[in-house]
Amino acid sequence: MKRRPLSAGLIAVTALALADADGIESLSFRNLAQKLGCEAMSIYHYFPSKAHLIDAMVAICLSEVSFADTKAPWQERLRVAARNWRAMALRHPGFFPIVAVHRLNFREGLTTLNHIVEIFAASGLSLEAQARHFRVFGYYIVGAGLDEAIGYAKGPSAAVPVEPEEAMKLFPAIISIGKWFASEHREKTFDVGLESLIAGMEAALATEMKMAGHAPEAAPPSKA
Repeated sequence: MKRRPLSAGLIAVTALALADADGIESLSFRNLAQKLGCEAMSIYHYFPSKAHLIDAMVAICLSEVSFADTKAPWQERLRVAARNWRAMALRHPGFFPIVAVHRLNFREGLTTLNHIVEIFAASGLSLEAQARHFRVFGYYIVGAGLDEAIGYAKGPSAAVPVEPEEAMKLFPAIISIGKWFASEHREKTFDVGLESLIAGMEAALATEMKMAGHAPEAAPPSKA
């Protein structure tokens, strides 16, 4: 079978697939070269360092986060951005931990951040409130992405875990809500948190407008 011509795009996509399948620890130019059927030195022609390759991989992930039309209400724009970010995290469980902490100070990263900040600007909040709610939003979508992609349910267990029968007796409050932690409930839980964030922004806006002597506009209903 004829090998596809080597390109920066092919290398980055292949690297992302490798990281998602086997974890970021598996990503080396040697392993990547084996996947591509080329020499490791050939990759350096396109990416002079692993850091340059990581930037390209993060850029691919960010490109998957699409945004609603700017004419849509800011609440709906925020819902679309958050849900698409979550979907991206779930598509890339092996690499998302890097996306979560990678500084987005390159062109593609700043473009994504700017799109999100523009949503907060459209809310009508003061600049300070925009900044604070933007940070809260970041905490939420990054934390939720990590939790669902690689987090608690897949994390290391205690050396001596409490047996289920004993847990039912000693920790009934935890056990009573446990069924809603299952994977089939995670999307709804994510939306509950998202709506709480939006409600908090609407409340903050109402407070600001009341202090300024204006009545806030009624919020459009969620399409969820």
